[in-house]
Amino acid sequence: MSLNKNNILNYFLIFFLQQAFAQQSYEQENDSILPQDLDEVVVTATRTLRQLSSLPLPVTLISKTQIQQTGVTRLDEILNEQTGIIMTPDATIGGGEGVQIQGISSDYVLVLIDGVPVVGRSSGNLDLSRLAVGNIKQVEIVKGPSSSLFGSEALGGVINIITEKPSSDKISGQISHRFASFNNQNTNISLEQRLDKVGYSLFFDRLSTDGYDLTPSTAGQTVNPFENYTLNARLYLDITQALDAFVSGRYFTQEFQLDADMSEEEDANVQIQINHQASEKASFQYEFYYTNYKTDERISDPIDDELFIENNFDQQLLRPEIRFNYAFQPKNTLTAGAGSNFESLDRSLFAERVSFNSQYLFTQYDFKPLEKLNLILGARFDNHSVYNSQLSPKVSAKYDINPQFSLKASVGSGFKAPDFRQLYLDFSNVAGGGYSVFGKEVELAGIQRLQANDEIASLQVELSDLGEPLEAESSVGYNFGLVYRQNKLSSELNLFRNDFRNLIDTRILAAKTNGQNVFGYINRERVYTQGIELDLKYKLLPNLDVSAGYQLLYAYDKDKLQAIDNGEVFARDPETFETIRITREDYFGLENRSRHTVNFKAFYEIPKWNSYANLRLTYRSKFGLTDSNGNDVLDTYDNSFVEGYALVNLALGKTFFKHYQIQIGANNLLNFQGTNPLGAADTNTIINPGIQLFTKINIQF
Repeated sequence: MSLNKNNILNYFLIFFLQQAFAQQSYEQENDSILPQDLDEVVVTATRTLRQLSSLPLPVTLISKTQIQQTGVTRLDEILNEQTGIIMTPDATIGGGEGVQIQGISSDYVLVLIDGVPVVGRSSGNLDLSRLAVGNIKQVEIVKGPSSSLFGSEALGGVINIITEKPSSDKISGQISHRFASFNNQNTNISLEQRLDKVGYSLFFDRLSTDGYDLTPSTAGQTVNPFENYTLNARLYLDITQALDAFVSGRYFTQEFQLDADMSEEEDANVQIQINHQASEKASFQYEFYYTNYKTDERISDPIDDELFIENNFDQQLLRPEIRFNYAFQPKNTLTAGAGSNFESLDRSLFAERVSFNSQYLFTQYDFKPLEKLNLILGARFDNHSVYNSQLSPKVSAKYDINPQFSLKASVGSGFKAPDFRQLYLDFSNVAGGGYSVFGKEVELAGIQRLQANDEIASLQVELSDLGEPLEAESSVGYNFGLVYRQNKLSSELNLFRNDFRNLIDTRILAAKTNGQNVFGYINRERVYTQGIELDLKYKLLPNLDVSAGYQLLYAYDKDKLQAIDNGEVFARDPETFETIRITREDYFGLENRSRHTVNFKAFYEIPKWNSYANLRLTYRSKFGLTDSNGNDVLDTYDNSFVEGYALVNLALGKTFFKHYQIQIGANNLLNFQGTNPLGAADTNTIINPGIQLFTKINIQF
């Protein structure tokens, strides 16, 4: 399939503008309240229903309409178009692509579906491409520490996927099929109905692709051919006037098509929730959640292709929880809750199955001491079987200066528990040179085992220092915002800073007789991210909504800044080969962080034609992948930088005979491909597959 990308863009813009101005007289002007604000209700920020515009926290909401009209099929695609949120590859070994919020990596971002956590982080990242969006009502994103409500992994923020609920007594649903470049095919079917006291919904999704290869000079493909399936069934019951229940089951399976190797993935969970309205002011929620994520991999040994390396992962989480809400007044609400987590993991890199258990209590008071002032005071206490107990408080406030201007402010602490890998990993990479990595709980036994086998040449730490407990990683986050809303314009300026302590880093425990090292984990790093976010929304014409977002980000390691100030960090100029002392101006910051990110969106609806069009642009400025000159600092003399680039996506859609829709679109319209600075000089390997065209047919009934 071949076409000129510039012509596509020109035709689209001409069509877009002509129809926009033609419709100006077709629709009446809107009143002073933005229409979308009436429907933008979120639950994640406070665990109670709140209108988005009234919240004292930085929250982003992605609506069902936006998801449908963009033509995306997976959660990671729509997240990448939001302000302060970016999908980025992880620099760690074995890491995939993760979501970054306010410069905070995906290890510290909690992902929920209907309020319960998604598991399956093999190296810190959570693969969001396995989450289909066909039955999503909206996506809610809370930026900054949210551990006061959600505990571990919410140190940097929360992404909550809210699924659609049935509302009609008639059977309704849809069937859609999307065909895209690289033979990427997505089919989904949904069915739902609400009958008096019983409601149900079913959702099925299938995604497959032929894959593609961006590095033809190396073995294997960049993305291997695969197919995956998602099945979600939900049941809603009104037991009495004051009692209702919700039951949901979800199953995901994926298989990659490899030659001699094998890679399979499964994700299954069940959620049961009972809501009890005890009185006009008091309500209870009882919740039970179980999830199991598994992968089975069999990869050919790089040294002997007749041998295979097994890499299996089996994580289970069981969580019962009870929540209580009491409304003293319509705008004064107390929320409290308690629960337990029972978690276990069986992995090939562990000596045996390991398990955690924890108990937690949380409380929150949402009230208005003054007519114009809203305060939210919250705290959570977590008691864990391995690491020290954690108390996570948070205070948020919103003051309405007048009907148009509001001030927002919040400060809160977050934490992340050491994960199974950092505590129990027991791994020796024979094929990769013979290095070893031990988690904190097994490092002493691992070193003693290597000593008994005469594999240790020298120790870098005392044996008495091994096995000391790791501290939970922690942070304090600050957000201060100014909001302006009037007539057609909505804008929000947010200043943020997140200070992290006790981030877990690797260290060398010993040198082996084969010349390799033994690595362990230790609390060491102190980093911070800070910056500015600006969001603008404007109704340019009655049916034309435009929005833009910008983030300025600074992300630094405090210890490395101190070393630079002490004159302890050097680099060699690649042109003059002169040794240079690194200054603060030379220090770029943390890996995989761009100083500037920009997004622009234009959504236009044409009611008399039953059609719509949208154009979305994202820009990411230069960022560095890793330290390449050996001084442990990402500086201007490294050669691992990816230059800034823009992605342009567009979609057009039209409805025929009320129930039939067709959508066409193009992602990465400018055909950005880029090059990998870490690739071999003679390969010129690209990092993006280029323009991707798609067509989608949808039938509603």
